[in-house]
Amino acid sequence: MTSPALMIGLGEVLWDLLPSGKVLGGAPANFAYMTNLLGDQGVVASRVGDDDLGREACRVMQELGLSTAYVQRDPQHPTGMAGVFIDSAGQPTFTIKESVSWDFLECTESWEQLSARADVVCFGSLAQRSPTSSATIERFLQNTPKKALHIFDVNLRQSFYSTELLRRSLQYTDIVKLNDQELLRVTSLLGFDTGDEETLARRLLSKFNLRLVCVTRGARGSLLVSEDRTAEHKGLSVEVADAVGAGDAFAACLAHHYVRGKSLEEISESANRFASWVATQVGATPTIHRSRLQSILGG
Repeated sequence: MTSPALMIGLGEVLWDLLPSGKVLGGAPANFAYMTNLLGDQGVVASRVGDDDLGREACRVMQELGLSTAYVQRDPQHPTGMAGVFIDSAGQPTFTIKESVSWDFLECTESWEQLSARADVVCFGSLAQRSPTSSATIERFLQNTPKKALHIFDVNLRQSFYSTELLRRSLQYTDIVKLNDQELLRVTSLLGFDTGDEETLARRLLSKFNLRLVCVTRGARGSLLVSEDRTAEHKGLSVEVADAVGAGDAFAACLAHHYVRGKSLEEISESANRFASWVATQVGATPTIHRSRLQSILGG
């Protein structure tokens, strides 16, 4: 693929309430923003409240270059928010408000048309915490073209996941991305929790007929495992401001290069570089000039 791919971040949009103030967040919005930076067409499919925070979220998305054409407005439920605690290593812990707008994603004609055009859909576990949104996300994935790439960026948060949710999501998945702690948690819930990271990744790959398992390790880099290859990256040493959005940057870079047929080693290098840069910035959607981005990615 040489032309921009249509890459959809499907799920939650919310305000991250950081110690430094509120910033727009939610993995799907972060993913869409990062794919735009990389030169693809990133689209957010989510839902905000018909309230001041929802209007502000849409305004900020537009300022970031993201279309809000597929961001639904909810007249009954408020825009999502999450308290974020940043530890001494820059790692975030989230406290996420419940019964908010993105818990009520709707199947609309507009979304049916969007899903039918998708090249890539990135979705997670959090937005599936409610039956309504879970059913909508499942229908969205079912309606994508056969060639579309489905990335399950697990993102376990609080108690908003279950074994059944993980199994169902993995049935629709081509690439699963999860951090090293999530790998242990997910494989334990699925009933195979013995072995090193590569062994566990290969069991996931085989059990759910995946194309790729991606394990991120924070400052220690990453592990990519396909049926016939393994690529490890030792990580990059950077001064972390906060790690919010770093995983979403990794997922965006992974998607961008995977659909273009790059090697696991090339994907691994670029994704680690991109994620490491985001970790040096405050918030999940830092701005950057195209030439600077190419320098960071080694291009």
